Amino acid sequence: MSSAEAKSLRFISEQVVVTFGDRQGFEKRPACPVEFTWRDRSYRIVEQLSEWQDHARRGKMAHNMRPSHLAAAEKKGSWGVGRHYFRIRTDTDQVFEIYYDRAPKDTLNRKGGWWLLQELSP
Repeated sequence: MSSAEAKSLRFISEQVVVTFGDRQGFEKRPACPVEFTWRDRSYRIVEQLSEWQDHARRGKMAHNMRPSHLAAAEKKGSWGVGRHYFRIRTDTDQVFEIYYDRAPKDTLNRKGGWWLLQELSP
C-alpha cells in the first residue's frame, strides 16, 4: 500500500511539541521536524513520506479579501493563514500526519502551532 492509499486508524487532532535539530526551515515554510512529543512521549521521525500545503482562508478570513487577492493568497499564502502538512513514519513504525498551523493563537502568541492530526495504517 502506498503512502497515498493509507487509511486512517484514528483521528487525534491534538497539539504537539516539535524538535527540528539542524533542519529548522522558515517560519512561513517550516521543515519537517526530527521529533515530536505527544502525551509525554517522544517520537523520532525516521522518514518523511509526503508534504503538502493548504493556504485556504476559512471562516471570516475567507470574506475579507477581494477575489483577485484571494486567488493569489491561496497559491502562496498570507500572514497567519495556512497549514503545512507532513505524513511521517516514526521510530515506532507508526505513520502519522502532523501539520503546522500558521494562525496566531492570540496577540501575545503571534506564531502558529504544531498539531498531530491522525494516525494512519503503515
